[in-house]
Amino acid sequence: MAVLVSKIARFDYPKEWPELFSILVQQLQSADILTTHRVYMVLHRTLKELSTKRLTADQRNFAEITSQLFDYAWHHWRSDVQTILQEFSATVQSSIGTVFSVERQQTLQLTCERWLLCLKTLQRMIVSGFQSDAKNIQEVPPVKEVCPSLLQAVQSLLQYRSVFHEGHNFHPFIVKACLKLMKVLIAIQNAHPYSFSSQYVLPPILEFCYKKITDPEVYVVSFDRFLIQCMILFKSVLECKEYKSSNTGRVVGDTVITLEQAKNNIAREAEDVLKLLMVSERVVLLCNVLIRRYFIFTSTDLEEWDEDPEGFHHEQDMIQWIEKLRPCAEALYLTLFENYRQILAPVVVDILKEAMGNCPAAEVDITPRMLLKEAAYGAVGVSHYELSNYLSFKAWFEGALLPELHNTHSNGHIIHRRVALILGQWVSEIKGEIRKPVYCALLGLLQDKDLAVKLASCRSLCSLMEDVQFYEEDFVEYVPACLDMCFETMQNVQEFDSKVQILNLISVIIDRLGEKILPCADKLMQFFPQVWDESSGESLLRIQVILAVQNFVVALGRQSPMAYNMLLPILQFSTDINSPDELNLLEDGVLLWEATLNHAPSMVPQLLDLFPNLIAIMEKSFEHLPVAMKIIECYILLGGVNFLHLHSAGVAKVLDAVVGNVNDKGMLSTLPVIEILVQCFPGDAPPLLGGILQKLIIVFIGGGDESNPSKAAIRASAGAILARLLVQNSSYFAHLTTQSSVSTLLQHAGMKVDQNILLCLVDAWLDKVDNVTIIPRKAYALALCILLTLREPQILEKLDQIISVCTSILMCDIDLNGSEESSYEGLHSIENNEDVVSSAAEETKEFRKRQVKSSDPIKNMSLAHVLKENLQACASLHGDAAFNAAMSRLHPTVLGQLQEFLKT
Repeated sequence: MAVLVSKIARFDYPKEWPELFSILVQQLQSADILTTHRVYMVLHRTLKELSTKRLTADQRNFAEITSQLFDYAWHHWRSDVQTILQEFSATVQSSIGTVFSVERQQTLQLTCERWLLCLKTLQRMIVSGFQSDAKNIQEVPPVKEVCPSLLQAVQSLLQYRSVFHEGHNFHPFIVKACLKLMKVLIAIQNAHPYSFSSQYVLPPILEFCYKKITDPEVYVVSFDRFLIQCMILFKSVLECKEYKSSNTGRVVGDTVITLEQAKNNIAREAEDVLKLLMVSERVVLLCNVLIRRYFIFTSTDLEEWDEDPEGFHHEQDMIQWIEKLRPCAEALYLTLFENYRQILAPVVVDILKEAMGNCPAAEVDITPRMLLKEAAYGAVGVSHYELSNYLSFKAWFEGALLPELHNTHSNGHIIHRRVALILGQWVSEIKGEIRKPVYCALLGLLQDKDLAVKLASCRSLCSLMEDVQFYEEDFVEYVPACLDMCFETMQNVQEFDSKVQILNLISVIIDRLGEKILPCADKLMQFFPQVWDESSGESLLRIQVILAVQNFVVALGRQSPMAYNMLLPILQFSTDINSPDELNLLEDGVLLWEATLNHAPSMVPQLLDLFPNLIAIMEKSFEHLPVAMKIIECYILLGGVNFLHLHSAGVAKVLDAVVGNVNDKGMLSTLPVIEILVQCFPGDAPPLLGGILQKLIIVFIGGGDESNPSKAAIRASAGAILARLLVQNSSYFAHLTTQSSVSTLLQHAGMKVDQNILLCLVDAWLDKVDNVTIIPRKAYALALCILLTLREPQILEKLDQIISVCTSILMCDIDLNGSEESSYEGLHSIENNEDVVSSAAEETKEFRKRQVKSSDPIKNMSLAHVLKENLQACASLHGDAAFNAAMSRLHPTVLGQLQEFLKT
């Protein structure tokens, strides 16, 4: 019922249900404990629901609810805690402990439950019912009033944990109450840090946490979850940015205190409180306790490790730091180290030296000395960044870590795992001549019998290879052995995370080694199909296989066809929309497909047969549109006429579905494919793309892109395609523009055209010529030159603009002697140099694109020659008188430039 009321209140309060909280307040005044218990359950659920609404009006409503309810809840909470403590005291003083009647025990149980609900309600109101003082630095009065009482309550209740042992009726309540009280204090500190920094709040609470962590009573030592909450609160205070003042001062004579200055003043007060509490001796003591007590493996930890090394590794590696005591202690230690590095760095180094001195590398028994050394190693590992100036990694590695690996006793796995982790944590200090010994050490650890050690080594090797200081020539000699060990480990592990970790290492090795992985290609081509088959039904694992195979294809480059027997079945399955794993594999499958085509030296029938998968993908959705367009582009460049003859209908179907039905980003990724089709197949492609080209005419002459850069780019690209079509296939262009369907499209688009559509295109090309790059500009100019031969007299009105565009392009050296031509001179030299061709062909797709650009008819045509021919034709069509009249409107400078160019 409480949940139902909360869901209704989210939508109906306050407009449709304004009396909700008035009714609840009335019910709170009831003397019946069961009634008030139920009211607090409704309040807790409802306030929890309403607190998630973030609009200003909703937050204002919540503040009003808080002002209405807070006093009632606070009164009930204080009354209940006194009742609970009195009853517990009476129970303890009783010699038997069961002297209460059943009814009295039930009433106490109900009171305890109501008290907890009331506490949750108070937390919700304090945290969400007041704006955070970190924003407006206005004190939140309930913080000062409530927090000391919460601390007193947790101190009182905690003592009863030693009385109400596990199995007692009230033991679960004591545990739940102590944890909830600490969580409320943490939530209040996070929400209202400035109010929490009061001398009546922060010092006693921080002191309480400090003592529980460093010197816990017997009833607290085994209460791990409570110690975790103490550490979380302590850590939250130490890293709270509101408690760190800045050094900026005030302007002399300025009497107005700004918000930032006021925050700084409060931060200084909080800093002073922390300085008094955290003197050097206490900081050192806390650091020692964390390392010597909380970092140490317990007997339970060691048993779990022995029973399931693989599971133990992942639990240590992936568990949230707030869930277990040791990770939480590590997090607090790191925060403490960051705040007091100069004090703690020498202390940690001394602990390390002491631990190494008391436990030599040859130690074989699992003793407290060995466990302390493991803990000291762990402390140095996690604080590597802060300790790098205080400890020479080279000396430590050669003098201590390397000798540890010579201990082959079965108990050596405890230190071996830690050494493996350290080598991954200190990666920034592993450089130069020390790299190879570290590689050897990790490869040795990768052969360890313990899976936890193997997986730790695997992760550290991955970190080393992803480091900027990794050089493949230093590692290439170890690659065969490393891969063999990875393959072997893959056979021995069971958990998904382990397999992913190993696959990730293999993928990184391939990626970093590049073509140097070729000697191991046969092993990898046997490994990938095996893992693929074994991971049937495990989509997430197959994704990792696809990613590794993609890196492998890229590394093989032009030699990738040697892997097709392994690759193509994976590609077929991962791009099949009818496969059961389509939802998970398709995205990575199409990326693998693109990589395969990018590095294919030639088209093969199997790749051609795969193209229908792309059509099916695009028919289903446009989610993978950018990659799909790149794949089509690869097929055009690689497959040529053969591809077009086989799949022209499919290509046209996909492009027709896309153009006009996707957003601007999708259009910009699609238009280059249409242009390359027109360029490479000027005779065959335009008839296939007729409907698409008509849409582009509408887009180009439609305008409306003045304030939208994306639409302006789309218009410019559409204009370039149409210009290219006119230049390379004038007859089809004429046929296209005279079709009645174009007029129909114009009408549907709401566009009224009062003149010949070709004149509309002339206007659009003149308008967009300055918005395109060099080759499209030349295409625009050539198209304008050709349209000078229109029989429409209006063309003469635009003659001066057309000539001005052409001369400006000629002046910019775009023709045979221009800068764009110069940029292509390298391409001609590449074609004449076999060595360079071989090098460039490593990226097959890019090389073919350059070849297409190099042979582009637009680039190779002489604009001056075309302009001269079409000016003569224009004069013949319209008569010398009309033509000369139009020419007379030319600016003298433009006319002079024109005459100069026409002489050549």
